[in-house]
Amino acid sequence: MMFDKYHITYRIFLLFSLLLASPVFAEEDNNGNIAKVQGIPEMNARQRQSMGIVTSTVFKRKLYKEIIAPGDVGVNIYLSSQISTRIRSQVIKRYARVGDNVTAGQILLTLSSVSMANAQSEMLIADREWKRVKKLGRKVVSEQRFVEAQVNRQQAHAKALAYGITEAQIAALLKQGDASKATGMFNLLSIQNGTIISDNFLLGQVVEPGQLLMEISDESQLWAETQINPHDVRNIQVGTPARIEIDKELWIPGKVIQIHRLINETTRTLPVRVEVNNEQGLLRPGQFVKVALQTTSSHEVIATPRSAVTLLQGEHVVFVLKGNTFFPQLVAIGETRGDWVEVKNGLKTNDEIVIKGVFVLKSLLLKSQIGDTD
Repeated sequence: MMFDKYHITYRIFLLFSLLLASPVFAEEDNNGNIAKVQGIPEMNARQRQSMGIVTSTVFKRKLYKEIIAPGDVGVNIYLSSQISTRIRSQVIKRYARVGDNVTAGQILLTLSSVSMANAQSEMLIADREWKRVKKLGRKVVSEQRFVEAQVNRQQAHAKALAYGITEAQIAALLKQGDASKATGMFNLLSIQNGTIISDNFLLGQVVEPGQLLMEISDESQLWAETQINPHDVRNIQVGTPARIEIDKELWIPGKVIQIHRLINETTRTLPVRVEVNNEQGLLRPGQFVKVALQTTSSHEVIATPRSAVTLLQGEHVVFVLKGNTFFPQLVAIGETRGDWVEVKNGLKTNDEIVIKGVFVLKSLLLKSQIGDTD
């Protein structure tokens, strides 16, 4: 709807007609203007500060145009990892499950494998032989035996590591030096801090090399990906702000981190990836959202912080300060960009408005309207 000066004047008249219906709500001066709003006492700077009321001068600012398109949320693959075994194994025990927060180095699973048992035995034998040869020294044993023992020990150590046992597990096994401990049991550890987002296996299940057992991701930062017309890419840059709508009127900020190089062959669109701070846990991987991408095009308008605008009698209002007196001013709002709202009518540059403490002033008005003077 277009807001010309006649329309906005009529709405201002309608709003204040409603306000004036309560005799203690407002007064008019001799010229018919709103001179004082009862229920909001005059306040000097110190009084305003004590009530948490903050004002700011209205000015023009650039609002950048946006491209809005549907998108979906996914994990940040640069902050994610997969847990799998390198050899055929059986799952013996689990120590964590979906939804658990884990830390790097934490034990997740215990597995058992015949291949690992053989590798552990070979490592014990090779380590024992190397210690014997090393103790005798090069003057007693032949050079060939010395080198072979050293190489065999290194190969057995490397094989065990390649199969998935850790250095700490190897050290513990060698310290015991007990062949009966070469059972083929070994642990899989988390390689990062994060949350387990999948664990598709059963206890006792035999798993194959490379089979995904767990997936871990740091969900404090997620990705939202959308598809746009390739012709619009020239107006979008890596690093520019974006917004993600997860519910009506609920947007969270993000930024463009990647613009894909290859056009989708099916849709003929270009994927754009946005990074979103998800420390509050408002987003989940797989969730559908609306993505607003800021472009390089802009226009200059009068804008106020979103916190300055409230609803009064069903109309958008800001509180204007003149001297030490507050009064509500009806405004026609336009586009919203992050925390800023375009004001099409009702304000002019250099007006002083309330940007914090709006609820306090609104409460005073409502109390006065219902006759609560306590």
